[in-house]
Amino acid sequence: MKVVVVDDDKLVGVSLKTILEASGEVQVVGIGCSGQDAIDLYRHHKPDILLMDIRMSSMSGLDAAEIVLASDPAARILFLTTFSDDEYIIRALKMGARGYILKQNYESIVPSLKAVYNGQSVFGDDIVSRIPDMLRKNRKPDFSKYGISKKEAEIIVLVAEGMNNKEIASTLYLSEGTVRNYLSVILEKLQLRDRTQLAVFYYKNP
Repeated sequence: MKVVVVDDDKLVGVSLKTILEASGEVQVVGIGCSGQDAIDLYRHHKPDILLMDIRMSSMSGLDAAEIVLASDPAARILFLTTFSDDEYIIRALKMGARGYILKQNYESIVPSLKAVYNGQSVFGDDIVSRIPDMLRKNRKPDFSKYGISKKEAEIIVLVAEGMNNKEIASTLYLSEGTVRNYLSVILEKLQLRDRTQLAVFYYKNP
């Protein structure tokens, strides 16, 4: 498979080329050290995978990836970074990156490239375990256009997370009766039949 490697540390880029090509399964067709390099090298080589760092001067890997994906939605981009910041991971997920792995896990780089080449998405185990919590924290639903109040929105989120009325009541310091009343009002406002439809509504309306 043909791979373009982009890392703002030139020594890291050269080292990655050596490691990847030693596997006998990867051909590194270009090495860059900036976001702009990533864009230019991708357009020139049309690699199977763009393996890229995130934090780089002038243009981040995330910004470069968005430009690449805008011109080629089928681009396979795998982020390789030392940073596991929630914000970076969520942004990478939302833009359609094929993976996000940490440099510290260098032994997983070639297997990850092979997985991405074969159509899979790859996120390190330490990242995968955090994704549900990250999505919840980063999601701020606004259902005001449906006439849903802030408290009603909180209840919708908890229903979507699978909580029953007792658990919701405990979490929001309400009585179960009050929660039932809120749910009845919410379902009526949204013209939905039950809490299953409410959960579906939540996930379809970011």
